[in-house]
Amino acid sequence: MAKSILHTIESNMSGFSKGQKRIAGYILQNYDKAAFMTASKLGKLVGVSESTVVRFASELGYDGYPSMQRALQEMIRSRLTSTQRIQAAGDMFSGQDVLSAVVQSDMEKLRVMVGEADRREFDRVVDKIMSARHIYILGVRSSSFVAGYLNFYMHQLIENVTLVQSNAAGEIFEQLFRIGPEDVIIAISFPRYSSVTMNTVKFARDRGASIIAVTDNELSPVYQMADAALLAPCEMLSFVDSMVAPLSLINALLIAVGARMGTDATRTFAELEDIWNAYGVFGKMDDE
Repeated sequence: MAKSILHTIESNMSGFSKGQKRIAGYILQNYDKAAFMTASKLGKLVGVSESTVVRFASELGYDGYPSMQRALQEMIRSRLTSTQRIQAAGDMFSGQDVLSAVVQSDMEKLRVMVGEADRREFDRVVDKIMSARHIYILGVRSSSFVAGYLNFYMHQLIENVTLVQSNAAGEIFEQLFRIGPEDVIIAISFPRYSSVTMNTVKFARDRGASIIAVTDNELSPVYQMADAALLAPCEMLSFVDSMVAPLSLINALLIAVGARMGTDATRTFAELEDIWNAYGVFGKMDDE
């Protein structure tokens, strides 16, 4: 529905009430601003009550105003420049306690992820990881540190893991030169979607590798090329991409892989602890 929300509004314009037409007209002309307004603020701006705005969302088939708002945000997410993001955030957080607003937004994204997560798909992803000959992890731009986080722990669990470095496009293909049908690439991609990620995933798919996407929704380009996918909402907050939900999803994936490994994971970390202690990797408390 997110992809066609403006078309839906236009198609139903004749059946709207006078107040709903004012809401529709504003959204059609200013959808980039409306996407970050509360129902109350949108209502005041167009001269209708907050309840009229909520009913308008229901009229379009959404289960509430937040769902319609998310649809607008998903539609424009990959189109906004950093400058437009800052301007949109100014509208969104104007007059609010920024700390509370941001944390509440992150908490809402976690609730959405838990409620909408496909448990069978999650298990399929774990199966593919466990059966892979080699695991490649890819993430560029703001997704790069999520990829690095996954790699840090996955590398401690499994030997055959490679973090694909994205310093230069040509080097990526050199790192993936031996990828094949028995391998898996975990592609982490959130708006604004990187063409580097898309081209790399296409290369891996052409070589016969399985593609696991970690992305924000089914409209994501990497989702369209994936054999399996894990979805987590990625909120646009000014020029910042909130990765709270994606990182929580990665944590769940790591724990699931560790649990599947059972005693192998236990032995691995026991050996690592011995190495860390022997070479003083971690500092000791003063009373030790």
